[in-house]
Amino acid sequence: MKHLKYIVLSLGILLAWQGQAQNAQSENDYYRMVTLPTPEGLELEVGGLAVLPNGNLAACTRRGEVWLIENPYMFGGGKPNYKKIAEGLHEPLGLNYINGKLWTTQRGEVTILHDDNQDDLIDRFEQYYHWPLSGNYHQYSYGPVETKDGKKLFTLNLDWIGRGASQSKWRGWMFTLDKDGNMEPFATGLRSPAGFMVNDQGDIFYAENQGDWVGSGRVTHLEKGDFAGNPSGLRWADEPNSPVSLRTEDIPDTGEPLYDAAQKVKGIKPPAVWFPHTIMGISTSDIVQDTSDGKFGPFSGQYFVGDQGHSKVMRMSLEKVDGVYQGACYPFREGFQSGVLRLRWGVDQSMFAGQTSRGWASTGRSKFGLQRLVWTGETPFEIKSIKSAADGFLLEFTEPVDEATALNPASYDVQSFTYKYHHYYGSPIINQRAVKIKGLSLSDDGLSVHMAVDSMRMGYIFGITAEGLKNAKEQSLLHNVGYFTLNVINKAVAPLDLDLYGVEEMDHTEHMDHAAGNTDEIVSEKRVNEMPESWKGKADETIVISTVPGLKFDTKMVEVKAGSKVKLVLNNNDDMLHNLLIVNPGTVNKVGEAALKLGLKGPNMGYIPEMKDVLYHTGVLQPESSETIYFTAPKKKGDYHFVCTFPGHYLVMNGIFRVK
Repeated sequence: MKHLKYIVLSLGILLAWQGQAQNAQSENDYYRMVTLPTPEGLELEVGGLAVLPNGNLAACTRRGEVWLIENPYMFGGGKPNYKKIAEGLHEPLGLNYINGKLWTTQRGEVTILHDDNQDDLIDRFEQYYHWPLSGNYHQYSYGPVETKDGKKLFTLNLDWIGRGASQSKWRGWMFTLDKDGNMEPFATGLRSPAGFMVNDQGDIFYAENQGDWVGSGRVTHLEKGDFAGNPSGLRWADEPNSPVSLRTEDIPDTGEPLYDAAQKVKGIKPPAVWFPHTIMGISTSDIVQDTSDGKFGPFSGQYFVGDQGHSKVMRMSLEKVDGVYQGACYPFREGFQSGVLRLRWGVDQSMFAGQTSRGWASTGRSKFGLQRLVWTGETPFEIKSIKSAADGFLLEFTEPVDEATALNPASYDVQSFTYKYHHYYGSPIINQRAVKIKGLSLSDDGLSVHMAVDSMRMGYIFGITAEGLKNAKEQSLLHNVGYFTLNVINKAVAPLDLDLYGVEEMDHTEHMDHAAGNTDEIVSEKRVNEMPESWKGKADETIVISTVPGLKFDTKMVEVKAGSKVKLVLNNNDDMLHNLLIVNPGTVNKVGEAALKLGLKGPNMGYIPEMKDVLYHTGVLQPESSETIYFTAPKKKGDYHFVCTFPGHYLVMNGIFRVK
C-alpha cells in the first residue's frame, strides 16, 4: 500500500505529550470489536472491501483473490461463510459494487467482474481501462470511488527509487472515468493515496502519509486542478488534458511550511487536517463518513480514518469556512489485529475494517484481519469537535462538562507547531510554541467551551489537551486531546469579551524546537562519536549493524567481551528514520514505552529517554546514512539489548547484545 508501512507503533495506546493515557478496555465499553473468523489456510490480506445490497461482504486480497463472505454479522451466533469467487488478479487494492457488478483496481487496470450465470462465481473479467506500469514494486493502484455525478475516481501511487518518482504515465495523480471509459486527469501532487472518498456534499478528500515532501500524515480536500504537494507527478502536467498549471520548477524546496508555500505559489493545496506523525498516526489509509444519523454514536457527519501502521481508527471533524476546509483529528479506537487498510459501513451501521500487514509492518500481530466495530449504545465522554472562532476555538463535548474544571485554564494545554515542506522524507516538528489561554466561556447547556488564545498562526496545528476536564459524574474524557489545523480565521464566531470571560494567565514556558530538528546537536556522554585518545587508535571489538527494509536489523545478536573497547557502526540502509540504543537486560519494552511518552519532545531528544537503563546510543539517522559510536562494554556479563526507539519500532526492531 504505502512505502511508509515499515513504521510500527506499540500495541498499547499512544500517549500524548501531556502524559495522556488511553485505556483500550474503556474504548471497548463504547465500541466493541468483533473478529470475523476465517477458515484455516485462508490468508485474507484485505486490499478492498465492498458491502453488497443484501448485506454480504466482498473482499479482494493482495494475493489476487476475491472472496464472498456471507453472514459477516454472525447473526444468530452463526459463523461467516467464505466462498472464493475469483483469483489470479494482480494485487487488487480497491473494490466497489457498482450497478450490480463488482469493480476492482489491479496494478495496471480497472476490471469489471461478471457473474454471467448468477452462480456467485466470476465467469468473465472485463478490462474497463488500463495504464502502463514500470515494474516498480511501489506502483500500487486504488479505486474505484463514485462521485456525485456518476464518475469513478482512481488514484495511482508513485514509484519508489530512494525518492518518489512517476516512472510511468499519471503516477501520482487522481483521475476520473466516465460511463464510457473516458479518462480525465483530476489532480496531482499525490504520493501514496490509498484512501479517498466523496462526502455527503460531493466533495473529495484523500489521505496521505509521511514521505518525501510530506512532513506528516494528512487529509486534503481535492478539487480539479489541485496540486497536493509531491512534485513527481508534475512530469505529466504538460499533457494536453492536464488540469494542473504548475510545473516542477515552480515548487519551492526551502523547508518553509506547506501553508506558507501555498500563499506564494498558486495551485498548491494545503491539507484540511494534519495527523501529527507518531502522535496520532503514521500511515493514514481509508476514510469513511458517518451518515447514520446517530446509529454509530454521537459523531454523525464526522469522518473515520484508518491507520495501517498503528492498527487503529482515528476520528476527524471538518468545518468549511469561506469555502476552505479545516478541522481536527482525535484518537478513536486502537487494538485491531493487523494494519487497517479498508473501512466500510455494514447494513447495520457497524464498521468493517479490512486489514493487512505483510511487508507493511503494523502494531497488530497478525498478517491480516477482518473485524467489525459495533457501537454498544453507550455515549463516551469525548471532545466531540473542535471548531474555529475569531479569537480561538470552540470545544464541543458529547456530555455537559463540569463548570469549575471547564473554566479553569489549568485544565488545558495548547501547543502549536508545524512541519517543513521539502524534498526530504518526513519532517521534524518545527516552530513549536506554547499557546496562552486568554479567556474561557461555558455555554448554558455545558456542552461547549469558547477558548480565546493569544496566537492564531495560519497553517499551524493546534494540539489541545483537556486533561483536567470532568463531567458531572467526575469522569475524565475518554480521549483528552485533539489536533486542529487552522487554514482560515472564522470571523463569523465573535471573539470573547475578555472583561467578562478573561482568565488569569498561566505560567507558560514558551519553547521552540531546533530549527532543523537535527539530532546531531544532541550531546551526551552516552553518545561518543570520536575514539577516545586513551584507546591509542585501536578498538578491541568492531561491530557493524545495518537496518534492512521491514523494520529490521540485519542481525539478531552480537557478542562482545566484558569491559572491551567497542566501536559500533550503525548503517541505516532503510528509507525510514532509525536510531540504536544499548540498554540493560530486560528493559527493551520499558525504554521503548518511555520513548513513546516523549510525545512532542521526542524529535529534539532523538527519542532517547533520560533513564539509567539507556547505556549508549546513536542519534536518529536519516535514510542512507551511518554513525559510529565508541564505548566500553559493561563489565557484568549478560544479555543486554540493542534497540531502535523511534516511536514504536522497539516492538520488532531489537536484538541481543551479549556480554561474555
